[in-house]
Amino acid sequence: MATAKKATAKKAPAKHTSSGLKQDRAKVAGKQAHEVGYEARKTGAKPAEVKAAVKAVGNSRKAVEKSLVK
Repeated sequence: MATAKKATAKKAPAKHTSSGLKQDRAKVAGKQAHEVGYEARKTGAKPAEVKAAVKAVGNSRKAVEKSLVK
């Protein structure tokens, strides 16, 4: 039996930077205390408010910051 290889398009790997993957900067990890704390300090919100915003609008940093603007 001959096996046929599937032609698959390969994605380019995410770009690595000194502080992690480029795509990670655009997202807020709601379960990571350091990221929640950073957003809380940046926006003047409480960490619980940041977690609630991530749950409500998703993990997009722009969406979370927009929902936390006071």
